[in-house]
Amino acid sequence: MTSVALARVTSTQLARQVIAQHSKSFALASVLLPGRTRDDAAVLYAWCRRADDAVDDCAATEGVLRRLADELAAAYAGTARDPLLDAFGALARARDIPPLYPRELLAGMTMDVANTRYTTTDELIAYAYRVAGVVGLMMTHVLGTDDDAAVVPAAHLGIAMQLTNIGRDVAEDWQRGRLYIPDDILARHGAGGLARDVGGPLPAARVAALAGAVRELLVLADRYYRSADRGLIALPWRAAFAIRSARDVYAAIGSRLARVDYDVTAGRAIVPTSGKLARVALAALRTVASAPHRAVRRGSHRVPSRILELGDVPRL
Repeated sequence: MTSVALARVTSTQLARQVIAQHSKSFALASVLLPGRTRDDAAVLYAWCRRADDAVDDCAATEGVLRRLADELAAAYAGTARDPLLDAFGALARARDIPPLYPRELLAGMTMDVANTRYTTTDELIAYAYRVAGVVGLMMTHVLGTDDDAAVVPAAHLGIAMQLTNIGRDVAEDWQRGRLYIPDDILARHGAGGLARDVGGPLPAARVAALAGAVRELLVLADRYYRSADRGLIALPWRAAFAIRSARDVYAAIGSRLARVDYDVTAGRAIVPTSGKLARVALAALRTVASAPHRAVRRGSHRVPSRILELGDVPRL
């Protein structure tokens, strides 16, 4: 085995370990992908996780952000000395991932570092595009698509998942001094001005209002999930199966929250293994049902030629 091939194996093994450790849902979905595509998806996830952990775990935030930007530039230039960075750079060059997308991800993390507050839902959607929508866009390059129209649904899927995360993690984020639900949604449910209390105990008198706000946020997430579904037909069938499985498992978090009336103090909403497997089975049936439409398309799957910027993302 050549040194290049050995480095590829080593970095892929590291990436697999990262995805297995940090996301059971994505690890489950990635198993459904073909081998090389599964490895590429793991490398992409590992780079995203690396950047996210660096922002969350370090106090010297400005220095960390500069380091992440420098690492990204080195990865694209092929001069990175870290195996995961080198693997991500090789993937980005091979699959023509626009540098805009990982840069936007870092811009979203900069918003976290600045502890940005969101006044409007549109501002929150911009944040969700940066930290998750661009991950969906990068995945279209990893998976391949037969239609550039799939890029908007890919961004919408990332946005939907991020909104789900926000709804699930209100109490955890509060303990970290963050509140992502925008002021306009909070005000509609009687929780206006709640952001002023972040950092202290979560006011018990506001829990019911927060429940209404979380419900509204998840209704919005559902609209983005439905839009994302329109792009599945443009993916290779195994990729469509994997992405639909991940989508359904993630959307099920909203159903778990509904069972406790969206009470943010009820503990972290988790989809049990049995529930995940049931949704994977349903995703398989839906993918099989799309076979006639997929046969009619007979597209050649390639990397997208369209680059989707923040201003081009339709709001729902």
